[in-house]
Amino acid sequence: QTSMKNMERELVCPVCKEMYKQPLALPCAHNVCHVCASEVLLQHGHLCCDPTSEPTSPAATPSTRSPRLGRRAVPKPDRLDRLLKSGFGTYPGRKRGAVHPQTVTFPCPACQRDVDLGERGLGSLFRNLTLERVVERYRQTINISAAIMCQFCKPPQLEATKGCTECKSSFCNECFKLYHPWGTQKAQHEPTPPTLTFRPKGLMCPEHKEEVTHYCKTCQRLVCQLCRVRRTHTSHKITPVLSAYQALREKLTKSLAYILSSQDTVQTQIAELEETVKHTEV
Repeated sequence: QTSMKNMERELVCPVCKEMYKQPLALPCAHNVCHVCASEVLLQHGHLCCDPTSEPTSPAATPSTRSPRLGRRAVPKPDRLDRLLKSGFGTYPGRKRGAVHPQTVTFPCPACQRDVDLGERGLGSLFRNLTLERVVERYRQTINISAAIMCQFCKPPQLEATKGCTECKSSFCNECFKLYHPWGTQKAQHEPTPPTLTFRPKGLMCPEHKEEVTHYCKTCQRLVCQLCRVRRTHTSHKITPVLSAYQALREKLTKSLAYILSSQDTVQTQIAELEETVKHTEV
């Protein structure tokens, strides 16, 4: 158990403190999630490539790419040199119109050093496929070793096959049917994989299918981690969902208190108007 915990610590990204997702290998030999790296560079003023695009990997060299990608015309060296000298286009770490291209430095959260990524920024890094496979195998091992039993079976208990977020319980097939009878409100509960720790089902981003974590005040919409690193939200005011929720709740509470305090006055005015109408009719 201790060795598994030690291994799990080695598979955790130093930025998001969760298991690696599409890890990139830094020149200092440390790793970081692709999305986390994009977010860090964005915070330091570098415009990054689209974080939803696949990072480069040893298997994605020009000789092994698809025929369609291989047929793209490559600019001639002399034309490319003229474009760069004229300040045409921008890329991470290079300002429009700059004569000399600048390199991108990345502050590694593991060794606390500024790592030189060159002119291409994250485009020069390779995806650590070996580490990615290790993380996936570790996840599978944890799922196999931790068998979850049905919480409603009479002894001997059967292994749970379904979970219910609303009921906060895990069931075998028969118990799930028994406690979610057809034609009742519970029948509408959506089954989930069995687990011992039920978290409330969070709102999902319709674009990236990730759980929303922040609220963009400028756009007045919920955003996920992938939305945050998009250029469309570069200068927007973004706050955590909890902060936005508390601010909105306080505003609604004040409005509701004002309405309730004015309710008696409004009811009195309505009664007076009704009396006036009756008097007028008479």
